[in-house]
Amino acid sequence: MCGIHLIWGKGANEQAINSMLEHSMHRGPDQHGSFSPWPGLWIGVNRLKVLHTGSEADQPFMAPDGNSLLIWNGELYNYQQIRNLLIQMGIAFVTQSDTEVVLHVLRVFGAKGLEKLHGMFALIFVDLAEKSVLVARDRNGEKPIYYAQNPDTLFISSECSSIQSLKSSAIDARQYESYFYLRAPLLGNTFYKGIHEWKPERFSKILSHSAFHWENIPNGYKRSSEPTFDIFKKTLTDIVINQFHADVPVGVQLSGGADSSLLYALWYKKTGTILPSYTIQIEHSYRKKYADGDSATHFAKQFPSKHNLIEIDQRIFWESWDEYLKSIDQPIGDSAGFLNWMIGKEAKQSVKVLISGAGADELWGGYQRHKAFHFYQKHKGILLRFQGLLEEFPLGRRYQKFASAISADPRKTFLNFSALGNIPDDLIEDYDRIFNRTLPEYSQMLDFDRQVYLVQDVLKIQDNSLMAHSIECRSPYLDASMLQLWRNVKNEELLKGKPWIRQLLKELDLAWIAERRKMGFGLPLQEWFSEQGEFSKRVFSSIQSFEKTHGEQFPEKMRSLAAKPELGVKHHFLTLYNLFLLAEWVKLHKL
Repeated sequence: MCGIHLIWGKGANEQAINSMLEHSMHRGPDQHGSFSPWPGLWIGVNRLKVLHTGSEADQPFMAPDGNSLLIWNGELYNYQQIRNLLIQMGIAFVTQSDTEVVLHVLRVFGAKGLEKLHGMFALIFVDLAEKSVLVARDRNGEKPIYYAQNPDTLFISSECSSIQSLKSSAIDARQYESYFYLRAPLLGNTFYKGIHEWKPERFSKILSHSAFHWENIPNGYKRSSEPTFDIFKKTLTDIVINQFHADVPVGVQLSGGADSSLLYALWYKKTGTILPSYTIQIEHSYRKKYADGDSATHFAKQFPSKHNLIEIDQRIFWESWDEYLKSIDQPIGDSAGFLNWMIGKEAKQSVKVLISGAGADELWGGYQRHKAFHFYQKHKGILLRFQGLLEEFPLGRRYQKFASAISADPRKTFLNFSALGNIPDDLIEDYDRIFNRTLPEYSQMLDFDRQVYLVQDVLKIQDNSLMAHSIECRSPYLDASMLQLWRNVKNEELLKGKPWIRQLLKELDLAWIAERRKMGFGLPLQEWFSEQGEFSKRVFSSIQSFEKTHGEQFPEKMRSLAAKPELGVKHHFLTLYNLFLLAEWVKLHKL
């Protein structure tokens, strides 16, 4: 796991690449290096050593003939199989690293070799003979990569802050609306004007710094017969054994819920090896609702681990806030980011890799919005007919939101379910084109979450929060073999409520987790706001100051809430935290 950087053009020099390296040292504190393959091009890398920790696998990694080199950020989970293939082709290896495997795959097969890479990655492969640069990002967007371009220079980096250190940018006010409703800038954008995110599953072979175009990495999916539960069980078990492997200590983010508990249970049952585990423990007065800590503690007695509870209350939150804020590359409206960061802060004392349950909900229908959309599909006609009547009833917050979100357009309905408020039509148009209309209707919604929510929220805060502490995070549910299996599920009932995950938990004598009510992972914001104490005062003050300096650029509803945040406590407490985070980040960076 690393940070990778490139400067190509007029601004390329050793001082500039060193500035980029310095701003992302946390991503790879074990080794850093830079190199100029030809005049006008500099590349740099910060390396976090996870596989083959010796210096032989340091980056930039040069091919034996000196004609190509690689810098990359990621893990290749099928590197042993590809390595064996390459050995049969006559290639000799000098390390046991996946870095060397990726280099030879691209050297031998070119861009077509990307299809063979099953893992998470952002990479830059330089062909010195051809004077070309291949840039690519993994299919799920697990590893970040950003770029900025002007007529003179191309900048590429794992973090916006590294580019911003050389190319000072103003805030992109166009992203306020997307952030307000969907917690993040539009896919492919950032809050820095002129700095963009490289989209998942895309690559480009660049021959000139001033022009390039993207292509999609072939997905490599093969149609097969309908998978069974037994195939799911074997596939997930194999993935766990593979992805829990590293040459450094590994731990688990244990939520006490279905997904992470199942991963660790499969690992322990297969190997009997105890690993460190980490769980957030919310302050005692709110623990009945936020019961992850108690649940994980109970689980750790059944499947032993070196269990660590990370206590969270308002005092700890404010003591940690400034340090956390400085670590944020891009603000994402989700308080789970802070909790992930706190886990990383504790875990870095013992491990370099953390396993996460991310991706299970998106693929297997685990969110409340998936349940709501299924209900909408079954009762669409009557819901539309009586929608006005439903909206007039004094329903609770959740049911009121459901009733107001319904539309004759299923994609618009799902977007409203996903958002923190019903989305304006102009924003609907931006997101509507992302839906894969070749899939059945319900599967379209899961795939949308995989492309958007997973990439823009879950994986981004996971990478940012843990890499701030030099920890790699792995998400076994997003393994290529699991995505292959998911693509071949034709019975959509298997994609509703994670039935196979729950069935496997029950087989492992974990029915109590399988039947546990799903809770969101986040701070007790509603409770903290309801206290009407120091937390509310500090949050409201920051938001109101933000409105005074930047409010003219806000969309109407955002400005209205920011001007009088105290009026939004009952129904918009999540949005208030998001506005606070953005306000603080903008102030810190003087945007």
